[in-house]
Amino acid sequence: MEADLDDYLKVHYIHKSNWIRAAVLGANDGILSTASIAVGVAAANTEREAIILATLAGLVAGALSMAAGEYVSVSSQTDIEKSDIEREKQELKETPELELQLLAKIYETRGLKKETAMIVAKELTEHDALAAHVRDELGINEINKANPLQAAFASGASFTFGALMPLLVSIFFPLEHMVYYQYASAIFFLAILGAVSAKTGGAKKRKAVLRITLWGTIAMVLSAAVGHLFGVTI
Repeated sequence: MEADLDDYLKVHYIHKSNWIRAAVLGANDGILSTASIAVGVAAANTEREAIILATLAGLVAGALSMAAGEYVSVSSQTDIEKSDIEREKQELKETPELELQLLAKIYETRGLKKETAMIVAKELTEHDALAAHVRDELGINEINKANPLQAAFASGASFTFGALMPLLVSIFFPLEHMVYYQYASAIFFLAILGAVSAKTGGAKKRKAVLRITLWGTIAMVLSAAVGHLFGVTI
């Protein structure tokens, strides 16, 4: 029975949400931003070297920026979590009865009767008071707990993987109509990414694919427009 329960719990996708979010965001940005750079430069310049150089620079800068940005933002979240946990430890030492009442009130607002809420609060406090307050008062648990290094690696690596696609197109596809090759390949890769992320997260594939390709199209059309408007050569 216990093994069956463990298998049942595995069907929920929320446990994957942190790394799926970071990986999908990184790969999406890698494909979209790098392809947009290539499209913008290709619309203004007919030299392959210029397109490759701009695309490669976008890959390197974007991967480092994604990794660093994710690390800093998640580290800030971690610092806040640690600070709140330390404050909760202090409050449990100084005002344990008040904290017990607060915990019971939380369970009561979730639908338990007042007497039942107090019983649950007392039992959880006896088992592990800090864990109960961290989970139910602060809303921190293993599912959403921040991991800066994991998030940074997932974002940087996935951005690099996504950005390699437009770079390879810049290197190997015919220079003539490069804008259209970049657009078509980027939409294709984005559609695959949307389908894979939807399948991994248990969401509807069609909705994910339409969402990601729509915004990808808008971004690249605007990039091409800027390239044509300024016609800058580098």
